[in-house]
Amino acid sequence: MIDIPQELAASQQEYNGEAGRAFIAGLPALTAEFLDRWELKVDGRPMHGVSALVLPVLRRDGTPAVLKLQLLDEESAGEPVALRAWDGDGAVRLLDHDETTGTMLLERLDSTRMLAHHPDVHESVLVIAHLLAHLTSFPAPTGLRHLGDIARDMLEQTPDAVTRIPDPETRRLVADCAAAVREVVDDPGDRLLHWDLHDENVLACERAPWLAIDPKPLVGDPGFELWPALANRFDADDIRWRFDAMTDVLALDRARARAWTYARLLQNSLWDIEDGRPLDEEQLEIARKLRRPYG
Repeated sequence: MIDIPQELAASQQEYNGEAGRAFIAGLPALTAEFLDRWELKVDGRPMHGVSALVLPVLRRDGTPAVLKLQLLDEESAGEPVALRAWDGDGAVRLLDHDETTGTMLLERLDSTRMLAHHPDVHESVLVIAHLLAHLTSFPAPTGLRHLGDIARDMLEQTPDAVTRIPDPETRRLVADCAAAVREVVDDPGDRLLHWDLHDENVLACERAPWLAIDPKPLVGDPGFELWPALANRFDADDIRWRFDAMTDVLALDRARARAWTYARLLQNSLWDIEDGRPLDEEQLEIARKLRRPYG
C-alpha cells in the first residue's frame, strides 16, 4: 500500500474539486497498476508537489527512476511532449509514458540537491537563465498550448476583472500590465517554454550540474519565462539586477521581455481575482520595479 500524503489530497481538493478527490481515491490502484506494468520496485517514501505523487522506484535492471502520477489536464498533458523534445538535454529524461492517464516514468535526480537551497541567489538566477536560454532554443513541437491564445483570453477578462480591484493604484498597475501585453500579443513567439522554472524545479544529478523538472509547457516568447526567478526568494531591491541579468543571458529585447513579464502578473492577478483573494503585494512590487525607467 502507498500512503497518500494529506497535503496532496488537500491541494487536489482545493484546486480540482471533485476531479481531485476522484484522482486521490484512485491513486493506490493506479500506482499498483504501473508498478506492475513497468516492472518497478518501490525504493523510498512518496514525494509530492501541489498536484503530483512522485514515487522513487527501481526498474527491473536496478536503474533508479521515479514514477510520477498526476491528474491529466491541459497543463500536465503537455509535459511528456516537452520532455521528449528536450530528450534529457537540460531537463529530466522521460523513460516511459502512458498517454491515457498521464503517468510518467522519469530518470531519478537528486531531490536533496535543489537549486532553492543554493546559498548564492545571484548564482541561482544565472543557473535558471542559462537553463532557459538552452531550453527555449528548441522549436516547439505540435500539441502544446499557445501563449498567444492564453494572452488574448487574459485580455478579454481584464476589463471586468479590474473593476473588482478596490485600490486605485493597484487597478492602474494591472491595467498598465494589460496595455503592455496588448502591444505584443500579436507576436507571441514560437519557442518551447517551460513556464514554471522556479528554483524548486531545478535539481542536480550525476550527469549534469542542474536539470529542469516539472514543465507546464507552452509555445511562445522566452520573455514569458522570467517571472519565477524574479519572485524566488523575493528581494525588492534585487528585481532589476535579476531582470537585466536574465535578459542579457537569453539575449532578449528588454521592452518585449518586460511586456511578457507583465503578462505573468496579469495572469496571476486574474487568478487571484477569480478566486476572491487579495492580489499578492510582492508580485505587484515586481511590476512596479520593472516599469520605472532606467538611468
